[in-house]
Formats: sequence, structure tokens, C-alpha cells
Amino acid sequence: MSLTPHAGAGNHEQMRADMDVMHEGGIDNTKRITANPRQCGGRPCIRGMRIRVTDVLDLLGAGLSQEAILNEMPDLEAEDIAACIQFASRRVDHPVLAE
Repeated sequence: MSLTPHAGAGNHEQMRADMDVMHEGGIDNTKRITANPRQCGGRPCIRGMRIRVTDVLDLLGAGLSQEAILNEMPDLEAEDIAACIQFASRRVDHPVLAE
């Protein structure tokens, strides 16, 4: 399955549909994320390597393209970067209870 490219905010319905597919089990790369208390202080890493999810997210946040990250870290695969984004999205997607 491939996700539809989005030209901008005008295609919110398609983006929402794609996200629903991911949440319903369509695409799940998060199995690539591992945590070992003896490695990197137990922080989430990629496929047991000493590359932390935060390392990849920080590089993306600094403006590096996925291609640049893959060139910089040849052990990574494109699916690893997608897994990091998906992992982070799921970690922050939680309800906030109002008082």
C-alpha cells in the first residue's frame, strides 16, 4: 500500500484517511524500534543498533532530508525513518483529561 502525497492542507481528508489506515494495522513500522536497558540508557533505538529514535528525529528537525540521513547513517533504511516518525506520533497521541 502507498500513501497519497499531499499537496497541502487542502487535502486534509485524504491525509486523515491515510492515518486511519496506519492506525488500523495497514502500515506498522514500529516493530523496528527496540529498547534495551543495557543500551543507550534504555532509550528507544532502531533495530537493536545504537542509533536512537531521538537521533533520527533531531536530524529531521534540523532540516536534513531522509536521503541525507540515509547517506550519513548507511545502516539505516527508509523504513527505519518512517518507524521513528510513527513511534513519536504514537507516543504523543494520548488524551489529556480536563479538570
